[in-house]
Amino acid sequence: MNKHTEMIKRRYNRVSKIYDVMDKPMEMMTPETWRQEILEGASGKILEVGVGTGKNLKYYPSQIEITGIDFSEKMLAKARRKAKTMFIEPSLINMDVQNLEFEDNTFDYIFTTYVFCSVPDPVEGLKEIKRVLKRGGKLIMLEHVRSEKLLLGLLMDILNPLVVRMIGANINRNTVGNIEKAGFTQVFVEDRVGDIVKYISVVND
Repeated sequence: MNKHTEMIKRRYNRVSKIYDVMDKPMEMMTPETWRQEILEGASGKILEVGVGTGKNLKYYPSQIEITGIDFSEKMLAKARRKAKTMFIEPSLINMDVQNLEFEDNTFDYIFTTYVFCSVPDPVEGLKEIKRVLKRGGKLIMLEHVRSEKLLLGLLMDILNPLVVRMIGANINRNTVGNIEKAGFTQVFVEDRVGDIVKYISVVND
């Protein structure tokens, strides 16, 4: 694990105890029902990248095989405690999306919710997702990104270093562009909050 990845990991370990409280402003802007919506219809072998404190776990359909990964051990510890109160039994693993320890063509669906703002090398992480996603499999994402509006985009650029130092998240990522750089070609994008929160559906070809 490189120094930058280790630094971001330490920051998420540090804020793990209060992360769900810190995330309240995002929840006010992005309804919790959106998480439920993107997980409906999931089937087969499922990977959730950046499972964090396990906020999505309660929305997964039963009777499916769920693996969740995160590079923060303390965030995962909270997810494991939540999982014990549910009817599903996910496999929760300490792992970095930039270096996935899975065979090629393993998963039918891969989900991320507000994750790729924090991956140190997002293109490398997306390349790894493409590798482990089956041909014809789907990558479904909810992500916040840099606005294409001039003034808002500039403001996000100005504030980004401060946000990164505080919690390790970038608020000015071009995630759709990064998806295309990773080699995906079948990409559907829907704006959800202005142009800074996007629903992204990708088919692996």
